[in-house]
Amino acid sequence: MDILSSIRQPIVKELEDFQELFGSSLQHANPILGVALRHVLQRKGKMMRPIMVLLWARYGGEVNKAVLHAAAALEMLHTASLVHDDVVDESDRRRGQKSVNALLDNKAAVLVGDYMLSTALQHAALTQNSRVVEWVALLGKTLAEGELKQLSNIDSGVIDEESYLDVIRKKTASLFETCAKVGAYLSGASEEHVEWARLYGEYVGVCFQLRDDIFDYFDASEIGKPTGNDMQEGKLTLPVIYAVSQDGAEDMRALAFKVRAGEATAEEIAQLVDFTKKSGGIEYAQHKMMDFHARAIDLLKACEHPEVANSLRMYADFAVNRTV
Repeated sequence: MDILSSIRQPIVKELEDFQELFGSSLQHANPILGVALRHVLQRKGKMMRPIMVLLWARYGGEVNKAVLHAAAALEMLHTASLVHDDVVDESDRRRGQKSVNALLDNKAAVLVGDYMLSTALQHAALTQNSRVVEWVALLGKTLAEGELKQLSNIDSGVIDEESYLDVIRKKTASLFETCAKVGAYLSGASEEHVEWARLYGEYVGVCFQLRDDIFDYFDASEIGKPTGNDMQEGKLTLPVIYAVSQDGAEDMRALAFKVRAGEATAEEIAQLVDFTKKSGGIEYAQHKMMDFHARAIDLLKACEHPEVANSLRMYADFAVNRTV
């Protein structure tokens, strides 16, 4: 049994119920919307975020309809944000597949994203729980704040780890932590356990983003990101931030500012990628990732549901060991 199958083991039936609900939400008679939604459904991926919701709900009790609607709301919000991100970033690929804006155009993609966002809020309302609705709405704001923070960093005269971590907590970790705490909360877990779940989700979310950032320094076309893709989009991630922050790296730091302003050539980007690798940037990011992994695992020591705890440990392991 592969690791993903093992992670899903405590929630096999529940995940099937979720997929049926989520799939039914991505159907529409409108020809443009129908094509776009079917395209999105085809690339649904590993469903790591709904799995997070379902595991924490299973930890506290049974997975009911409210939990399924919450999981659908969060996955739909996440997917809507990706559709909009591709428009903002002018990306034509998403994990090796055409983005919605490449399949149609920017105008249609924005509207598809809006439709999915509205569907996410509908699912949140169907939980009939005002706190869940509040958390889903807050997550939408946080994701947007993360994108805007990343844009504002372009004009900043500072390149530092603190700003980077603030962005990825908002853009990536916030989604995982909301998934975890919503699942725990809807299962009737205590406030203390809900907070454990939230922290676990935050730490694992940071691990996911750091792993993605490390991918960007290696040629791996199967993940849909060519080497140096983040820098081509003007994004400076932890490996390069660490590398150019070292003493004697003033020239490379100046080049990093040029990359962030979108003024660097392909040759200059390749030079900065090479410098980052040789300066220990990858190793530093890996060390930081494993630190967050250890924090997540430590939170599971008091978990009273052995089967779910084992799945959550494997979930954290997958976040740092995955190759796609």
